Amino acid sequence: MSLVDLPIELPVSPMLAKAVKSVPAPDSVEGGLSYEPKWDGFRCIVLRDGDDIELASRGQKPLTRYFPEVVEAVREHLPRRCAVDTEVVVRAGSPGAQRLDWESLSQRIHPAASRIAKLSRETPAELVCFDVLALDDESLLSEPFEVRRARLEEDLAELSGTPIHLTRVTRDAALAQEWFEVFEGAGLDGVVAKPLRLPYQPGKRTMLKVKHKRTAEAVVVGYRVHKSGRGVGSLLLGMYDGQGRLFNVGGVSAFTNARRLELVDELAPLTETDEAGDLVRGETDRSRFSGNKDVSFVRLRPERVVEVAFDQLEGLRFRHAVTFLRWRPDRDPLSCTLDQVDRALAYDLGGVLQG
Repeated sequence: MSLVDLPIELPVSPMLAKAVKSVPAPDSVEGGLSYEPKWDGFRCIVLRDGDDIELASRGQKPLTRYFPEVVEAVREHLPRRCAVDTEVVVRAGSPGAQRLDWESLSQRIHPAASRIAKLSRETPAELVCFDVLALDDESLLSEPFEVRRARLEEDLAELSGTPIHLTRVTRDAALAQEWFEVFEGAGLDGVVAKPLRLPYQPGKRTMLKVKHKRTAEAVVVGYRVHKSGRGVGSLLLGMYDGQGRLFNVGGVSAFTNARRLELVDELAPLTETDEAGDLVRGETDRSRFSGNKDVSFVRLRPERVVEVAFDQLEGLRFRHAVTFLRWRPDRDPLSCTLDQVDRALAYDLGGVLQG
């Protein structure tokens, strides 16, 4: 139960966006569109009622304890009573060559208070604000976005040099397209388009988003058994570096029940077995999200190639969901190299935040 007292019903779900293939034209929506960068962090509704501050995730799970430095920044810089739609992000790199750091951000979700305190100093998080739901005793949910944005700009006018930022906006579709292409180099996820006359609609996909989509070939190195105990739950994928070393780059799932069972038979000839004829199993690295989850997998000889669709390859791992497209029997597994992936040119995150 929320401790804050604000003029909106709590808990509140953030307004969502539906995917479109390209940056929409301004006149495609009555009243026009406002465009802004799509941030790649933890979506967060900041709730403040005086000294009571809560950070609520998209799933309404509390983030407050994991980001004490963000709570202090809210206390120092945001209005005393407000509900603000934001993204929690962590940046990495030296000034002039910074980008969003998803790995460091995800490590901030940790059960140990001592670890949380340590990471809050070593990899401090920041807030990017892009909408406001309430100010003082006034609910702004029914106001159009252009009014909410104006109120947000008015109340967050003095943020320069702080860990709280106001996201850029434009009504120029050509500039939005430029952002889509250039800002990916700083780790951003795409572009969001918001109807200027749109009220805030919690939990509804009434905004539009354009995300980066790419395809690549990867070699299948193993599979996890589905949680039901029957069939393939996910395929584990690998790519080679320039020295011929094979790296695990992520996995692909979302198969139908029938297809999961079929895959067991299809992949059987590739399974690695020991001298007793038993399946050889491996384990992926256990993360803070694993808990007691079984991270073992059935090892496969790296002989079968699959084509997948993905958003980004960050470091050596796919970001977000990966989609199975098709098998590629025509491809040599050794051709599945990391350098095949089209990566965005580097762009300084500081330039995005300070624009």
